[in-house]
Amino acid sequence: MNHIVKEDVEAIIRSGGDLWEAFAGKSILVTGANGLVPYYFAATVLELNRGLLKGRECSVMALVRSRERGETRFKEHLGGRHFELIVQDVNVPPEIPGPVDYIIHAASQASPKYYGSDPAGTMLPNVLGTLNLLRLAASKKSRGFLFVSGGEVYGIVPEDKIPTKETDYGWLDPVNVRSCYAEGKRAGETLCSVWNKQYGVPAVIARLAHTYGPGLRLDDGRVFADFVRDVLAGKDIELRSDGKAERSFCYVADAVLGMFIAMLKGTPASAYNVCNDEACISVRGLAQIMAGLFPEKHISVKFAGESDLPGYLKSPIQRSCMDSSRLRALGWRPMTGIEDGFRRTIRSFSL
Repeated sequence: MNHIVKEDVEAIIRSGGDLWEAFAGKSILVTGANGLVPYYFAATVLELNRGLLKGRECSVMALVRSRERGETRFKEHLGGRHFELIVQDVNVPPEIPGPVDYIIHAASQASPKYYGSDPAGTMLPNVLGTLNLLRLAASKKSRGFLFVSGGEVYGIVPEDKIPTKETDYGWLDPVNVRSCYAEGKRAGETLCSVWNKQYGVPAVIARLAHTYGPGLRLDDGRVFADFVRDVLAGKDIELRSDGKAERSFCYVADAVLGMFIAMLKGTPASAYNVCNDEACISVRGLAQIMAGLFPEKHISVKFAGESDLPGYLKSPIQRSCMDSSRLRALGWRPMTGIEDGFRRTIRSFSL
């Protein structure tokens, strides 16, 4: 495990206090486990098995689509008694013979580069995949279910609703292909509410801000991944927009702790914004911060014209800043600011 990831996981565990007793001797299914955020979920529980839960280990089932990536991600755990790598598409109903006490559904294409090139593949894991997992949770009488949603569900909200609370909503055009991600998440959230009402599944929804950290794919397609790639290469950061769009951000360790808290302490059929309230920033502002993280690289910010990435569909949302007071009321606090978070992210690639 990368040592920065290890530091993050240890910080999550320390901050969680007695939260982890809920996992003692239980089983957890994490979907999309090759991804940045779900990997941290799995890594945290596996680290608990080495420490706080030693002798009362939790079984971790990591569901992935790519066996090769999964075996690389989890190479130190392969063959372990409390770890299983499941290679499967989440859109196919999973057949798991034993208990499934907790389900964390984080399998989803989050990058806009897929919204135009693979809109069906973007939407289905959030709808059909969520349905399959809710049915599994109902049949297994799971103790907890977390659906990882996103801030795009709010659509375009009025200025007086920014920062946006969980009860505030704007509009989306449902026939716009660009809505495949947001409408898929909206449908998944409604399924969670329905399965809680009708079948008692304790589903909690986490609306995630733009989340970054070690393990971020440099070909992700979102601007913050492009900025990380430029800094690593010592190149000037190129803006492919006017840079005025504002977004909420959250470092991955803070986000994962917040989502564990939401799942274990939150109210079923409720949504929780997971964002750092002090990390709502414009694209241009983020570029300027990142250009200055390593002064010795002498990086500048330049305008390079509109993006022409194949399949990339530009968001119509100009401002998307969320309010995390509901999650904070459960005891969560973000620990990592934008400068420290992106500095850690960039350094993780050099280790």
